[in-house]
Amino acid sequence: MEKEIIDWIYEAGAKIKAALKQDALQVVHKSGRTDIVTNVDKEIQDFLVSKIKAFDPSAKILGEENGQDTTPIDQGRVFVIDPIDGTLNFVYQKENFCIMIAVYEDGVGQLGFIYDVMRDDLYWGGPKVNAVYHNKQQLQPPKNKQLEEGLLGVGMPVYTNNYHYTKDIGVRTMGVRVLGCAGLDFIAILKGTQIGYLSSLSPWDYAAGKVMMDQFGMPTCGVDFQPLSFSGREYFMGLTPAAMEQAKAYKD
Repeated sequence: MEKEIIDWIYEAGAKIKAALKQDALQVVHKSGRTDIVTNVDKEIQDFLVSKIKAFDPSAKILGEENGQDTTPIDQGRVFVIDPIDGTLNFVYQKENFCIMIAVYEDGVGQLGFIYDVMRDDLYWGGPKVNAVYHNKQQLQPPKNKQLEEGLLGVGMPVYTNNYHYTKDIGVRTMGVRVLGCAGLDFIAILKGTQIGYLSSLSPWDYAAGKVMMDQFGMPTCGVDFQPLSFSGREYFMGLTPAAMEQAKAYKD
């Protein structure tokens, strides 16, 4: 299965690059000024869904676009798709965005894929392959650093409003970073250049990253350190084990 998914991701990436080269973006505002979607987001999700359905007609889809955002995660095989994670970056920077796909079986993550399209960097893995890879090179788990020993990725709204003590936790670190793309934050965690990520996310924003963090024994959770719900937007916390233990001091 992983070989097929990797092929789909590379093909989707080529389609995105072609759309950028042709300057063919059509931008639509959704819930607000900074909540946007493009024709390419929708086209890439349709492309990936068509590949998934041809590969496994019984598979279910949980995805950001095209009305596929309420599928339960715990009923059979579910592909979780974010066709373009970091759409604002995609539109305004033409880089710093990712394609993300995760595969869950009865609620348990089996495979995660995060593809940094413009850098041609693919991070993927999970229990099904018992490893995490950067392209074809197997990665080792990052060092188990405490809050004071590393950088922390954050979402701007949860940080500025100190939502669930995000700012209090952030000031204990060496500094916070706002990348505007959850996939890039997860890549930084897997590489060991960030100790974690705190933000408000939807399932397609965190599903792939969570699979690979789980594989590395790195904890993730929602509000008050409860399990993530995979239902709608929610608070997300993913940290090294040592940093997570420190963060628990800030529980409401």
